[in-house]
Order: sequence, then structure tokens, then C-alpha cells
Amino acid sequence: MRTHLEAYFEFKRLGTNWRTEILAGVTTFLTMAYIVLVNPAILSASGMPLAAVTAATCLSAAFGSILMGIVARYPIALAPGMGLNAYFTYTVCLKMHIPWQTALGAVFLSGIIFLALTAAGIRQMILRSIPHELYAAVASGIGLFIAFIGFRNAGLVIGDPETLVGLGNLRNPTTALALFGLILMVALEVKKVRGSILIGVLTITAVSWAIAYSVLHLGDAATLSPLTLTWAQGLVHWTPAPGGFRALGATMFKLDIRGALNKGLLEIVFVFFFVDLFDNLGTLVAVTKRAGLIAADHSIPRLDRILLADATATVFGSMTGTSTVTSYVESTAGVMAGGRSGITAIVTGLLFLGAIVAAPFVGIVPSAATAPALILVGSLMLATITEIRWTDPLVAVPSFLTLILIPLTYSIANGLGFGIIAWAVLHIATGRFRKQDWLLYTLAVLFLARFIYLGT
Repeated sequence: MRTHLEAYFEFKRLGTNWRTEILAGVTTFLTMAYIVLVNPAILSASGMPLAAVTAATCLSAAFGSILMGIVARYPIALAPGMGLNAYFTYTVCLKMHIPWQTALGAVFLSGIIFLALTAAGIRQMILRSIPHELYAAVASGIGLFIAFIGFRNAGLVIGDPETLVGLGNLRNPTTALALFGLILMVALEVKKVRGSILIGVLTITAVSWAIAYSVLHLGDAATLSPLTLTWAQGLVHWTPAPGGFRALGATMFKLDIRGALNKGLLEIVFVFFFVDLFDNLGTLVAVTKRAGLIAADHSIPRLDRILLADATATVFGSMTGTSTVTSYVESTAGVMAGGRSGITAIVTGLLFLGAIVAAPFVGIVPSAATAPALILVGSLMLATITEIRWTDPLVAVPSFLTLILIPLTYSIANGLGFGIIAWAVLHIATGRFRKQDWLLYTLAVLFLARFIYLGT
């Protein structure tokens, strides 16, 4: 059985083994486990039961990741997408006063559209129509994006009302430990230590809890200053999350598909579809490129299976009780840890499955431990920037817009959208228009319409 599994997941061709794949899966899970706490907190504001959404988040992430690993055999993990969950709650449910059951129906319909377009080969055509230079720009832009998230989580970059962003307090325990973790991970990476990122995450987690425990429980509370107490309490944040399979009954199959159709919510379905489509494609390009899994002709093997797994996960997620499920850029952390096959995604999925019953312990890993992992992975993803022809303005300008606007607008879809529009406009303006690129120009028009719609 083991031999057959290794042959199916192409261990020999990919140069990987069970130990590496398992460590990579654990690494991916640790860098994206925050979704178990964050997604329910956002969706519960719409009126959805917190415990049920927590269980649905874990179950949909487990289903999507395992399906991706088995069917597509890629180290890509899935979970309810950030951004889309906020749109679900704050725009659709609270601002537009749409019941969460109806909003789930809209998510279900967007997933069905995904499946239909995948079956017809249209999603594959869309991906192939994007110039390969923009692939490199997307991968580098996502690198900046997740590094920026890491800087923010570490407290190294903070909001500033005058300059938009500013330097955080290096004496902050989270920031100091995150920087120490970054140095540790880089040192281990240089020495080619397998599981360097995972070792760093676990080490900083242990140190964070040891410091907090020694200050709060072993110290003399009467002599501790308020600043010291705040210092220790801010180092680790662990709020037990409710969950369990029994809680699923409150949201499982509660979606209102007829309501989503009758209320004319096609624009909501379109937004769910459009944003997830390009966020997913951007993440897919970034992860496969970093893992070296893109073919010489810039095509992605088994692309139809990847897209099928993603679309199916969205439909499944809507039925269990959560917003759109999509591929996660944190999968690159697992790739950096050596993950190359679907086993990485399967391990991540199994850990999410276990998180349903172990939800109270998911938040035990502090941001000081995961932030340096994101910074390291983000920095290494910039390697693809050398593939862009910076001396050619027709390539350089669209690539730059893609690369820089992904982190600045906090959206993969926005960055890719501006890049595609710029590519189309510049090629038309300079007479470089080619009829065979009709789909790219169609995408440019759709993105432009989307931006105009968002502006209204």
C-alpha cells in the first residue's frame, strides 16, 4: 500500500518523502489555523451561531484540503477565504439586510457556476490567457502580501494616521520574539535543516508561553507593574473556541437557494464568483510556481482537477454553513518546508478535521510564532521577480501594478485586475493588439466594469 501511495503521489519524481510531506502539512496548518478563530468571529456577526460556524470552518477546510490532495495531488490547502467572509457579513447580511441563510444560498450558486465553468474548460482558458510575465508578478506580489501580513501580525508595521503605516515598538514582546523567530528560521534554512519553519514556530510558541507563564503565575502579582502585566498578557492570546460536530446542526443544510434566486441577488453571486475566481487563480499560480510545479510551457499540470476541487469545496462549505472556500496563500509556507505532493494538503486537512474537537486549543500558537514564518516565505517568493522583462515597458508597467497593488489593496484580485487592464490598454495603444488574445481583453473589460461597480 505504501509503495502504491508513493507512486500515486509521485514521490520519486518530486524528490520528496513522508517525513517532509508531513512536516510541510503541519507547517501549513499552523500558519493558517487562525482561520478557525477569525472566520467564526466574522460570520457570527451576521447572526450565525458561533459554535456551528467554528465546526463548519474546520470541516470545510478539512474537506477542501483533503480533496485537493487526493484528486489534484498538489500541496495546496483550502479554507473559508478572508475578505469574502467580511463581504458576506458586513455588506450582504448587515448592510443589505439579507438573511445569512439566503447569503449561503448565493455562495452555493457561485460554487455551482464554478463547477460549470470548470467542466466547460472556461476557467482553464482564463488561466492560460494570462501572460506568463503576470504569473511571476502575481507570485512576487503575493510574497509581498503575506510578508506584509507577517509584519503587521508581528507588530513591526503599525497603522499611522499621518503616514498610513509606521514602525512598531521593537520593545513589544510580540515584535521582539517575532524578529528572534525570523533569525532562527533563516539560520535553520541556511543550514538546510528540514522543517526549519515548523521548528521555528514551535520554538517561539514554547518561549512565548514560558515567558507569559513565568510573569503571570510565578511572579509576585503585588509587585508587578501594570506595564509588565500588559506586556505578558499581550504576548499570548488564547480564547477557547466552541465547536464540536454536534454544533453543525444549526447551520448544516440551512442555506436558502430559492431565496437567493427570488431576491435577485445575482450581483452578490457575481461578486462571490469573481473575487474567488481570481484570488484562487493568483494563489494557484504563486504556490505552484514556488514549488516548481509549473511546466516549461507555463502550463499547470492537472489544472482541471485543481479547479474542480476548489469549486466543490465552495459548494460543500455553503452546505455546512460557511462562506466561500478558496485556496490559501499560506500553503506556500508548507511548500517552503519541502511539501511537493498532495500528502501535504491531506495532512493539513486531517489537522483541520481534528480541530473540530480540539477547537479550544487551536489559538495556542501566538502571532509571534507564525508572523516570522510569513515574512520568511514572503521574502523567498520574490525570487520570481527576475523572470519579468523590466526593460520592456509593455511588460514592466502591468507587472509592477500587479506586484505592488496586491499588498497595497490587500487583494490578489485587485492587483491582478489592474495588471490585466494595463496589459490590454498598453498593447492596444501601441498597436500590439492580437486577435488570439481576445479572452485577455475580455477579462480586462470585466475587471474594469467591476472596478466601476465598486466605485458606485
